[in-house]
Amino acid sequence: MKSRLLPKLNFSNVIAMIALFVALGGAAVAAGLPRNSVGTKQLKRGAVTTSDLRRAAVRGGKLAPKSVVAGKLGPNAVLPGNIVNGGITSAKIGAGAVIASSIKNNVVTTNKLNNNAVTSAKLANDAVTTAKLTNGSVTNPILANGSVTPNKLSDEFGPIVTTLKSGQTLRGAFAIGGAGEKLSVAIGGQSFQFPLTNTPAANVINPSSATNPACQGLGSGQTPAATAGNLCLYVTSSTNLKTLVIPPTSINRLGFGLEATATEDDKAFSAFGQWAVTAP
Repeated sequence: MKSRLLPKLNFSNVIAMIALFVALGGAAVAAGLPRNSVGTKQLKRGAVTTSDLRRAAVRGGKLAPKSVVAGKLGPNAVLPGNIVNGGITSAKIGAGAVIASSIKNNVVTTNKLNNNAVTSAKLANDAVTTAKLTNGSVTNPILANGSVTPNKLSDEFGPIVTTLKSGQTLRGAFAIGGAGEKLSVAIGGQSFQFPLTNTPAANVINPSSATNPACQGLGSGQTPAATAGNLCLYVTSSTNLKTLVIPPTSINRLGFGLEATATEDDKAFSAFGQWAVTAP
């Protein structure tokens, strides 16, 4: 009788058979798992990685409240279209976050300013011009003492206290004459409303149409003219008048004198006219 050859069992053979059985059995078990049988308890920590997630797999409903913090946002991740209307409130703006370059032109209007918000230090030099002032806005309490000086007055105003301003003109009328006596002579004079700084040069224009470079006539509206540093006496009418002069010793910065003589003695004589003096 022939003997059958049987393999001889040893420790390594037994272990190999057990490993093969477990491997085949585990695969069969994995292949046969029913749906929804693997839950969070079956997943070990770190088992689901980024590469295991399908694109767009994580949606808003899967995020816990306040789960996305600042450190989880990438550069340019939040765009204007992602912010709801009214989403950025005052409490969400950091100190110094809004700077001049962040504000559009014309967005800060009058109703956005608090009362007394614009102080003197916020006004640029020459920022408040005449066009910005309403009628009657500058009143007496606003003017500092001594702020209105003679050079701030228009040409219609003469000096208030001191001498006549250079280039300004004083005007007046004169009359001189006598009743008519032998060797008839009349003496008169005029004072300037405001003193001049210096004595002007005297000019007698008779008749008034006989102008010269210093005295250019009465002009329209009977307004006598005189160039700077000159006194012009315009004779507009006269009767029996021989001479009319301004004696050199009579004229000074305060006024001038007149001296008239008659053509025929013992007859009344007179002269009328206007004068102008312009400060040098």
